[in-house]
Amino acid sequence: MKRIVILGGGTGGTLAANRLRHDFGEGAEITVVDQDDDHVYQPGLLFVPFGMADADDLVRSRPGQLAGGIGYHRGKVGRVDIGTDRVHLVDGTTLGYDVLVIATGARLLPEETDGLTGPGWRSHVDTFYDLDGAVGLASALEAFHGGRLVVNVIGLPVKSPLAPLEFCFLADWFFTERGVRDQVELTYVTPLDAAFTKPVAARTLAGLLEAKGVQLVTGFNTGEVDGTRNRLVSYDGREVAFDQAVVVPLHGGASYVDRSPGLGDEFGFVRADEHTLRSTVRDNIFVLGDAASLPTSKVSSATHFAGEVLTRNVGQFLDGRELDASFDGHANCFVESGFGKALLIDFNYDMEPLPGHYPADTGLPLLKESRLNHLGKLMFPWIYWHTMLPGRDLPGLSSAMPRAGKQFPVPIDRQQLRGENDLTRG
Repeated sequence: MKRIVILGGGTGGTLAANRLRHDFGEGAEITVVDQDDDHVYQPGLLFVPFGMADADDLVRSRPGQLAGGIGYHRGKVGRVDIGTDRVHLVDGTTLGYDVLVIATGARLLPEETDGLTGPGWRSHVDTFYDLDGAVGLASALEAFHGGRLVVNVIGLPVKSPLAPLEFCFLADWFFTERGVRDQVELTYVTPLDAAFTKPVAARTLAGLLEAKGVQLVTGFNTGEVDGTRNRLVSYDGREVAFDQAVVVPLHGGASYVDRSPGLGDEFGFVRADEHTLRSTVRDNIFVLGDAASLPTSKVSSATHFAGEVLTRNVGQFLDGRELDASFDGHANCFVESGFGKALLIDFNYDMEPLPGHYPADTGLPLLKESRLNHLGKLMFPWIYWHTMLPGRDLPGLSSAMPRAGKQFPVPIDRQQLRGENDLTRG
């Protein structure tokens, strides 16, 4: 019987385990390993500071999300020996494998930024990227009646890269509803040279920030968070003052990756082929979700779409067949814009978010605020727990990004343009 070990009981590890159990039945021994039993619905953390979600509702049992017949071992990974195909746990357990799936996500590294965990941490300097921080920010925002609130992305890559922008939009709504918006200065500080990495979406999002009166500070690489003097300091010496700072700390891969020679890159992420999801270090190691070093966003939708290809390829590998190289980096995100509306973006490795509709001409509007998109965002937790994690396919949706419904730019006929210019000059 083939042994499949999955490191990580979050989104990627859970859906991969359930898909593989469906594919192999009792023909494979599947074991999931995680250091705790609490599966947190991370997209919901955004809503906790604004009273739109209850923290207790975001947490469920990790083993409770696994199909019958899947083994679960609670323990911390010490290291992976890629030469002997063994996982060594801190508790002394050793797990041999025929296939290893790495899905241990990304971890927050606030200690890597000078001053971030010093004075003010978990009070007027906090993050909504973990459960404790989201709960703490709920209290902080309720007591915030005026001053400068700064949302700062310290560095990339990060999980849910659009969530910090969503926080700004929801903060604008939150303070407007409380009648104190004119007393609150909102500022978004990013190391990027625009509001987002994709040009078309960046223009749309920057326009929303401007319309909502949120100041945009770009190219700001935070070197220090000074909680005593309430300021962010960039490596080039620029400063941004704050009364309340909401930070997105630096991210890295799981710590065991650093203790496993040859497994990961300098940031603790595991390199993989971007189309097959097989690691570049060993043929029998596959990587899914935020743990992977791939040129796509670290979001649950990308993990879901990649999971379809990865689990197929685990079977292909064990059968000695050629791998499916069809994953195109497909990801999509609902972007909360406040006041009961949201945008939707859909993209892949080669195609940036475009206007139109998803998944076809009669679908949800893309790159446009709508109540329908907001309702889609509110429906997503049910889809997450009842469809995505169980490893079920979403009706009408596949891992490949659909082209139907999108408004593609009209190609420029440069030869014709030159002729028109000649006529004009003539």
